[in-house]
Amino acid sequence: MEVLVPSIVNPAVPAAVVSKLVALLELAKEEEHDRRLVDDIGSMKRELDMIAGETEDDLISRRTDRRPPGVVRLKSREEMRDLAHDMEDCLDRFLPCTVCGGKLPSSTSRQQFAAEVKRLKERLAAAHERRGRYKDDDNAGAQEEISTAAAPAAATPAVGIDIPKQEVLELLGLQAQADDAGDEPPQLRVIPIVGFGGSGKTTLARAVYDSLAGEFSCHAWVEARRYKGTEELLAALLHKLLRSTGSLTSQGLVHSHLQHLQSDIKTYLMNNKRYFIVFDDIEEQQWESIKSIFPEEAGSRIIVTTSMQQVAKACSSHGNGYVYSMRALDEEHSKGLLDAVLGEYSPGLHPSSIVDKCDGHPLALVSVANFLAREDLATEREREQFCRDLGYHMQKSVVFSKLRQVLTDIFVGLPGNPLRTCLQYMCVFPNGREIKRKNLIRRWLAEGYVQCQFPRSDQEVADDNFRELTDRSIVRPIAAGKNGKAKTCRTHGIMHEFMLRESMSSNFITSLRDPNRSNSCHLFVAQTKNPCGSGSTVAPGTMTNPAAATSGDPKKKLRARSLTICGNAGEHAACFNQCELLRVLDLEECGDGDIDGIGRLCHLKYVSLGGTVASLPRGLGRLHCLETLDLRKSSVETVVPIEIIRLPHLAHLLGKIKVNKELFKISKHQRILSKQSNLQTLAGFVLDNTSALPQLMAHMKMLRKVKIWCSSSTDLQGGKSWAHLLKAVNKFVQEGIDTATESRSLSLYLGNTIANFLHSLDALFLKDHSLGNSYGYLTSLKLHGELNQFPRFVALLCGLTELCLSSTNLSASELSNLCKLRRLNYLKLVQDDLEGFLIEKGHFPELRGLCIVVRSPKLPVIREGASPKLVSLQLLCRSMHGLSEGINITCFKQLGVVALDSKVNPGTVQIWESTAKKHPKRPRVLLLERIVPNDTDSMVKYVAAERPAPRMGSPQCEIDAAQSSSTGDLISADLNHSLPGPSLASTEMPSIGLIGTA
Repeated sequence: MEVLVPSIVNPAVPAAVVSKLVALLELAKEEEHDRRLVDDIGSMKRELDMIAGETEDDLISRRTDRRPPGVVRLKSREEMRDLAHDMEDCLDRFLPCTVCGGKLPSSTSRQQFAAEVKRLKERLAAAHERRGRYKDDDNAGAQEEISTAAAPAAATPAVGIDIPKQEVLELLGLQAQADDAGDEPPQLRVIPIVGFGGSGKTTLARAVYDSLAGEFSCHAWVEARRYKGTEELLAALLHKLLRSTGSLTSQGLVHSHLQHLQSDIKTYLMNNKRYFIVFDDIEEQQWESIKSIFPEEAGSRIIVTTSMQQVAKACSSHGNGYVYSMRALDEEHSKGLLDAVLGEYSPGLHPSSIVDKCDGHPLALVSVANFLAREDLATEREREQFCRDLGYHMQKSVVFSKLRQVLTDIFVGLPGNPLRTCLQYMCVFPNGREIKRKNLIRRWLAEGYVQCQFPRSDQEVADDNFRELTDRSIVRPIAAGKNGKAKTCRTHGIMHEFMLRESMSSNFITSLRDPNRSNSCHLFVAQTKNPCGSGSTVAPGTMTNPAAATSGDPKKKLRARSLTICGNAGEHAACFNQCELLRVLDLEECGDGDIDGIGRLCHLKYVSLGGTVASLPRGLGRLHCLETLDLRKSSVETVVPIEIIRLPHLAHLLGKIKVNKELFKISKHQRILSKQSNLQTLAGFVLDNTSALPQLMAHMKMLRKVKIWCSSSTDLQGGKSWAHLLKAVNKFVQEGIDTATESRSLSLYLGNTIANFLHSLDALFLKDHSLGNSYGYLTSLKLHGELNQFPRFVALLCGLTELCLSSTNLSASELSNLCKLRRLNYLKLVQDDLEGFLIEKGHFPELRGLCIVVRSPKLPVIREGASPKLVSLQLLCRSMHGLSEGINITCFKQLGVVALDSKVNPGTVQIWESTAKKHPKRPRVLLLERIVPNDTDSMVKYVAAERPAPRMGSPQCEIDAAQSSSTGDLISADLNHSLPGPSLASTEMPSIGLIGTA
């Protein structure tokens, strides 16, 4: 049976369109244009506001009213959505770059623009009239919802629950409490179980509750989500507590005022001594309103389940708690769950591709199993087709109604349409693909999906959006940087499948191979593995007929604002020429590189080119709106024309860049850059005797991040490039701005020339300092290359919070100068030998992360009282045996993670794990694998190792110590994340923020 389920995805036209209309309206008024045109522009703005408002209202109503809207309303909504996109198209074709204070189109174009606005206005009027002629009855979908709800709810078998249940029991600490002979009274402990919706949180909590409830004086299981107000929640709690002790009278409870309920419950719990309570699916506001009623000295236990990391942290901080993070089922247990549901129907019906698509999600696996049990998928081809069309079946089949509702609630529950749109946008990447966080955010900004809310910047709002999605366990951090933010991420697999199909239904995203692609906002080509292993490549959710892939008019203009190609695009490689309004062109993972004509796409803001692009296409220097040019995938150094460096909106230039000074007159371009350069990230440039970038860098006033490479074989000392580089770096170091809000990073990969360069920089910097100049405002400094002494100017960098020294091989006495850097949050040392390096009490008072990479097993000595705020300790030494003699982890009260080299012997790992369990915060022990850099001028990099996972069953877990607020922002959003996944469980990184390239 299939049901008609309307798409919940109806993205509002980006707020950037409304802002363009505002700018256009102001220009029209200033230039005293025809009053009718001004009125028409104002009318368009109001219509877009109303369309966006109606979309938001519809989604909010879905949270309380399960009935889908009527067919008339759906058709009207689709028409309004298309009109909104046509308005956006009109604006993009005619409106100049308002950021530069441009003028309205020429008189000829203006007439065309006015005519187009008039046509749009007439279409809007006709749409409103048409909607009024038909009955708009939202009750029309009531019968459909009844039939959907009538589908039997699929119970989730408790496959492999024993081990995670035992782990939660250990966290509850009941046995340790019984064995404790001390005089301290037993304390309350709150254990939050956190994870993505449908991941088995309730199943696990119920298993623990059923086995423990009888051991407590009173107990209660409360489904918190059922109660709207605090009074209802507390009344239900008191009712269940009284019933558990037989104290409930036949008349039942009379609802009382909040204060009376709070007082009654607190008194009752104190009289009954020990209690055990489970709050299933609690919200933060509910917890904040009730947490004060629970006595903390009774040795009682509370379990809460939630999908919000923030809520889990808030709950665990009340009492001596820990956060239990759900993990996805591995492949073996995923198949076991399918078998448990399928029973006699199971043989051969669950290929590994189905397991991968379900991403270890129990509810998804049960839903798929129920579908397979009623369908006859006897052949390999049929199973392949089902795998490819899983999103379609999730949208249409009644068997998936429960899963569909869970995922719909997660989506609709996101606060605001911009955040929902940011989530939908992630579906342009293949399911399971790691996404670079910075690239994703830059794309959001380029698309106009993030708008600042004064006084906050677009970047701050985008960072908050990403944090919100990870906090809700929808987006998983994979690898992490040293600032506590994820470096890479991916969407939850089953959510991706659901969102992609919904987005395709609403023309938000579709495959480039879709013959109906002309009206979609975002196009992708995803090279996906054939579900049955034949190696063919088919984009998910699209047609399988090869002839259909080439259908359609190749001259027809496409609406697309972004094109993302992962894999070989084939005959579609150059179709971006049809996308005249393209803002984002991502060819980073493209297997073929025919990109002639890119210079004609004047709206491009984000361009990423892959390693197959041998040279830059002509015309890049004409892309006036370009904000990001990413060339990091290129296998060779890239010579960039000066015209690209001069682009007024270019903020991020990434790759190994060269600009040859023989090709132009430098002084002219220096003057231009001083006036208009917006370049913030230059990461980075390759230095040689022909490079013009050292001279140009000094005139880039907005620079925040700079990387500089110099080959070990290049001799620059004494030359002009050397002098220009010294001057530019010295200026960059000293010309910091507001250090409270801006980060400034400098990375130098100078090989065997670094010692002389830093010696010269020392002299220049200290000379300026003696004249009363600034101390310097770098927040991050990374040095790679042989040093004979510690640079003196580094100690004067008053805002330095991150320092990485790689292959410097400084002596222990020179390294002792590091203790002067009292504001360091992160320190990484990559040395051959650190014997004799001593960190005394009081050193590094703000340090949160310490990473030591050495060959010799002689590690530094860290005295008790040093680095009291340390959260992450990475001791990456392959020859280490047992514990380190000079490092006692019990001295670090806030420690959350210990990382070891993956090549260390298993006995050492076991010793560290045993020691970590005795630590009050129970830090996790991770194994990291060293990645050999592509060249000798790069710093060492570590990633999560392939570690044999324990046979934990369903669901797996990670145990995280609850952190106090004193741990700060560095890890506040990271320590409580688990990173599940059936095939990636052993490689995903906890987003602890202190792992990666230094």
